[in-house]
Amino acid sequence: MDCMHPFEKKLACAWPPQNWCDVTVLVAVSGGPDSVALLRGLAASRNSAGVSSAGGTLRAAHLNHQLRGADAAADEQFVVELCRCLAIPCEVGRADDIDNLDSSGGGLEAAARQARYRFLESVAERHGARYVVVAHTADDQAETILHRMVRGTGISGLRGMARARPIGPATLLRPLLAFRRDELLEYLADIGQSFQIDSTNTDRRFTRNRLRHELIPHLVQQYNPQVVDALLRLGTHAGELHEWVDQQVEAFEASCVQHVAPDGQGVWVDTRQLASKPAAMVRELFINLWRRQGWPMQQMGFEQWNLLAEMAYAAGRPSSLSRKHTFPGRILAEAGPEGLVLVPPLP
Repeated sequence: MDCMHPFEKKLACAWPPQNWCDVTVLVAVSGGPDSVALLRGLAASRNSAGVSSAGGTLRAAHLNHQLRGADAAADEQFVVELCRCLAIPCEVGRADDIDNLDSSGGGLEAAARQARYRFLESVAERHGARYVVVAHTADDQAETILHRMVRGTGISGLRGMARARPIGPATLLRPLLAFRRDELLEYLADIGQSFQIDSTNTDRRFTRNRLRHELIPHLVQQYNPQVVDALLRLGTHAGELHEWVDQQVEAFEASCVQHVAPDGQGVWVDTRQLASKPAAMVRELFINLWRRQGWPMQQMGFEQWNLLAEMAYAAGRPSSLSRKHTFPGRILAEAGPEGLVLVPPLP
């Protein structure tokens, strides 16, 4: 490991190759600096650890969203050539009619993200990948937390992106969450590795770009030079608190949530068990339920979660609150004498 670049050593410590060398790992590669640094770093740390023949496979996947014409084609060609030079198998996909893929109403960014994860999940399943690895950094994490604060979020949202979560039969992993973007750029410069620049990353029409290029620099210059670190600490504290809340919710969730349809889509919540629970826990119950059912969450904010909690408290009692509400994704909630029924739209 002595001949490894400091970035490669740090990556090998963050995600030791011995933990994944004998399985198939799928790396999402856009051609931008973050994903290129991730791919190069994983390949180097794997080889330097002497596990290149341990039986596992390092693969790459690139989705061409076909939104930027010749530029998108150039990104695709760059990734294919990079993988050829590194002797890493690469699978390319192309998204069609991406504007029609957004089921959550979140716009082009949400549609592109949905298409990307669907593609990664399908490739991972086809090749039996154990891990799908993406290149989100500490800067991305800080932007995510700030974005959710601006939009309106609770403790759950303040956690930011999880280091690991399920994606189909595989695990989505973010090993770069402790790395700053400057570290990756320095690494690429040191090894002489080029990368692609996505012009849409500077397009101020997108909220994420305005946060990155306008709001965060303004906060750094005018309020706190260490604002990114402050946001990351907030995410850590929120994660620790939410872990405790999750434990409390799990203690009563199994007994008060029941599936009421053969396909498991409809859900009945026994609200009698929620009457004595704090509103924060009741909201978290619905957040967990929504996530497990795979219902759209992009447009669900504090107002919607709190309305569900109020409906749960009001079920079975006289109330001026409407007994029926339709939530984003056309999820119908109806309060009855002893509980709350949640039903998604028919397919």
